[in-house]
Amino acid sequence: MTRDAARTPVIPGFFPDPSVCRVGDGYYLVNSSFEYAPGIPIHHSRDLRTWTQLGNVLTRESQFPPGGSAASRGIYAPTIRHRDGMFFVVGTNVERGGEQFVVTAIDPAGPWSDPIVFPGLGGIDPDLAWDDDGRCFLTYCALDEALRPEHGSLPVIAQVRVDLARGIRLEDPRVIWRGTGLAHPEGPHLYRRGEWWYLLTAEGGTERGHAVCVARSRAIDGPFEAAPANPIFSRRSTGFPVQNTGHADLVERPDGSWAMVYLGVRPRGFTPGFHVLGRETFLARVAWVDDWPVVHTDDVLPTRPDTAFTDDFATADPHPRWVSPHGALPGPHPAGGLALGSHEFAVRVRDLRWRFEARVDVSAAVALRVRLDEQHWYEIALEAGAAEVRARIGPLEASVGSASATGDVVTLLVEAVDATHDGPDDLRFGVLDADSERWIAALDGRYLSTEVAGGFTGRTLALRALRPTPARVVSVRYVPLGDE
Repeated sequence: MTRDAARTPVIPGFFPDPSVCRVGDGYYLVNSSFEYAPGIPIHHSRDLRTWTQLGNVLTRESQFPPGGSAASRGIYAPTIRHRDGMFFVVGTNVERGGEQFVVTAIDPAGPWSDPIVFPGLGGIDPDLAWDDDGRCFLTYCALDEALRPEHGSLPVIAQVRVDLARGIRLEDPRVIWRGTGLAHPEGPHLYRRGEWWYLLTAEGGTERGHAVCVARSRAIDGPFEAAPANPIFSRRSTGFPVQNTGHADLVERPDGSWAMVYLGVRPRGFTPGFHVLGRETFLARVAWVDDWPVVHTDDVLPTRPDTAFTDDFATADPHPRWVSPHGALPGPHPAGGLALGSHEFAVRVRDLRWRFEARVDVSAAVALRVRLDEQHWYEIALEAGAAEVRARIGPLEASVGSASATGDVVTLLVEAVDATHDGPDDLRFGVLDADSERWIAALDGRYLSTEVAGGFTGRTLALRALRPTPARVVSVRYVPLGDE
């Protein structure tokens, strides 16, 4: 099957707000992580098409305390840049008044420094750029009322010169761009190409009206003029299978050509269309016409991203794909495997159709949850030799089926399969034990979608103990179903 970049994410699943930089012949990409810790996943690629997760940027409590964020808050829209042998990631912790912070590393796999915090810059989506004199500029989406009194509730793009060595700002922030007229100008990135500085932004909001816009100036601090063809990229008001496209970042390849990473979603089902994986990372190529970027999405991707995995916790530490929305990751169990606590031990769902298996002790009190947030989840819970399927949608919670489980080890099952109604999929739950594999209940997947729950994240698969005594998980297996 031919895969084109317009329809196929290069990093599928909940990996939004991509930012990329190149060092030599390697590319490094970071994404928003919101409430999940460790925070800010970082990937590496040699070709922009095939990506491998190196780890996470925020791995210590001194960088991002676990359990400190509500759903779809926490860490927003980081930018990654490289200069003079050092990697820089600048991001926003919205739980701390929208403060902007910078962490650094020589090795992108870590360790990363503790944050350099720049207070008094209320906003989101920061960017770092250096001018020809080596001065560092932090450009961000400002939410401070003092910077936008005549602009109503719309944010503006602001800029401030900073000293990263001393961790201070050198001036008051100033507005450099108010957008092209669409809603919510945000996600700024600055680039130098030839005699021009380019300011790339997201506009229209991160839903169906999302778009990529660009402006340029002879100076890093403006004044900026808008491209005559803005927005330079959007899928709004189309029937294209990938929607909400925007929040992009540009990178120059070694041969002088340019590429763009951006976020998009894959809604499915009847109107309004339901996306369940969150916002994913896509790739486009960029041509330059009259010194303006023109976006093309006709590249052919060589293979489907390899999302299948098996993790045997009896023999290896957790892969960096594992995160938690509320607490530290679990440690080893005395009997082998992982000792689950009450905090959810989670991994992002990567595909539209998939199967997940978790092998656990039959004596354990443990749950396998498909989670969008605290108010929207389905789970299968094993306790006292019985498996029960439960659902929560907003304030409503109910049991929807149960079955006995036999044997010493039980495999909890969940699959995302084709929808039987008008939703994006059905989620069915079951067990594999000494007797057989059998399904207990199937639930409409639309209620675990962003269109129902709101927010900015995607589904995760989470394991947790139901009692204070740690529960042992032996291994897990995730496989995609079908060919997307």
